[in-house]
Amino acid sequence: MPPHNEPQRVDAPLSASAIFLVVSVTDLADHDACATIRSVVSSVNDIAKNVAFRDPSAHLVCTVGIGARVWDVATHRLPRPAELHPFREIKGQKHTAVSTPGDLLFHIRAERRDMCFELERQLLDQLGDAVRVEDETVGFRYFDNRDLLGFIDGTANPVGTEVKEAILVDGSDVAGQSVDIVGGSYVVVQKYLHAMDGKTGWRSLKTEKQEAIIGRTKLDNVELDDASPADQQSHKSLGTVVDPATGEEHGILRDNMPFGSPGSKEYGTYFIGYTRHLWVIEQMLHNMFVGKPPGKHDRLLDYSTPVTGSVFFMPSLALLDQIGKDI
Repeated sequence: MPPHNEPQRVDAPLSASAIFLVVSVTDLADHDACATIRSVVSSVNDIAKNVAFRDPSAHLVCTVGIGARVWDVATHRLPRPAELHPFREIKGQKHTAVSTPGDLLFHIRAERRDMCFELERQLLDQLGDAVRVEDETVGFRYFDNRDLLGFIDGTANPVGTEVKEAILVDGSDVAGQSVDIVGGSYVVVQKYLHAMDGKTGWRSLKTEKQEAIIGRTKLDNVELDDASPADQQSHKSLGTVVDPATGEEHGILRDNMPFGSPGSKEYGTYFIGYTRHLWVIEQMLHNMFVGKPPGKHDRLLDYSTPVTGSVFFMPSLALLDQIGKDI
């Protein structure tokens, strides 16, 4: 990747703590508010550095994504990435991937919860009345990177050189588009709530049933053989996307985090997927909610319900810097 297209830290390693902050711009016609948006978006790394210096070992990272509705305002009408659009609802026979509002996404990660807290506070202080918070979710690492369902999450993530190939737009993707989007990444977020009770929820299932739904063993994370096409497909199988034209399997980078409150009986997983091609995640979700073949949805959805759904584009550092110069 050329230096002038250096990406944001979308590939930062899984942290002990994270905040997923989704906000909407309150008034797109308010010039002062829009100027505030551009200022904060373009300087997010400087704001993060003001907090990070207090403990470099905490590895504080913040990436910012821009939604379709606010792209022109936030970038001073820079060319829009070809695939960027609002999250499109996916309605299956039984379950629906909902679409919810969101203009900006701040993905904050660190090894210390207080560092995440402080950066979020400073971001919201600077944004002020220019935005309203649509969703604020605090995630945490759970044991050996497990979700609250008890399974290790993120096993299918690309590694090494495969990461950039899977998540970063490169020069071969921008025919007819602005080269400004090179080094950027599409990102999809969904907040899933789990039904965990021991009578009819996830905990009521025997381990073997849970493993069949996920497609991996629970204890040692061994991948199970795919079901036959006539059977219900596992979560793992439906999450695999192959390009029908080339036969190439496309990966995405997941940085999912558990969240919850036992006192409120809230248990969930915050899905965040970075990808070079938005259609890959959209196909993955279509497989899950509509089914592959249609009608055979992901059985995990019988116990896990999405309550949010938004799409953003995370520009390269150079594009963020360009936004700042145009203020």
